[in-house]
Amino acid sequence: MPYPAGHRKATRKRIIDSARKLFNQHGFENVSVKQIMAGAGMTHGAFYQYFENKSTLYSEVLSCFLTDPNWGPRWEGVTVDLKAADAGAQIIRAYLSRQHFEDVENSCPMVALPTDVRRSSSVVKTAFEIVFSTMVGLLEESASSQEGTTRRQKAQAIAALCVGGLIVSRALHDVGLADDLREASMTVALGLLDSKEPQSPRGQDEPKLNGARRSSNVAAVL
Repeated sequence: MPYPAGHRKATRKRIIDSARKLFNQHGFENVSVKQIMAGAGMTHGAFYQYFENKSTLYSEVLSCFLTDPNWGPRWEGVTVDLKAADAGAQIIRAYLSRQHFEDVENSCPMVALPTDVRRSSSVVKTAFEIVFSTMVGLLEESASSQEGTTRRQKAQAIAALCVGGLIVSRALHDVGLADDLREASMTVALGLLDSKEPQSPRGQDEPKLNGARRSSNVAAVL
């Protein structure tokens, strides 16, 4: 019997989702096609019906809530409306949120995979640049200009602060110190953006939804 409409698209997405989780956890070199397909509930041989090789798949994995309109809300209490007037502040808060910090599997690839990208092909590097450039462009729309500093310069600095802040936070063993670094990065990034919203004090940096409260029991992250 023929597959229903949309089957191929849905299957391709399952493979991409499986690869994203595994790459974010273990890195590109340490993940095999067999593992990716097992995570998608499929056989190894079926992979080549959808992708030429692992590198081709890798370039498609390099997406996140900034570039994929179908990404949807992945984290409870975190929402990003890219059409909102305060979209820049929402991006900063989401990117440096505790939820993003903890969710390694669904992390933005700019945090989990920069070392792999540096060693990869031009196709993968271009995909990575697209994600970063998209983030800069979105932040630029919300940034205010100042004498001697263009909006684009500010947006580039904010994007680098968000990505770098989360990378270093995840590398720290002390979760309390990691929290301090995330919150410091968020405060400075919001200040650079010149957001009209008040900067968040410690413990109130994550957006809240339906009364969700920040958990006091946090497992160590990588």
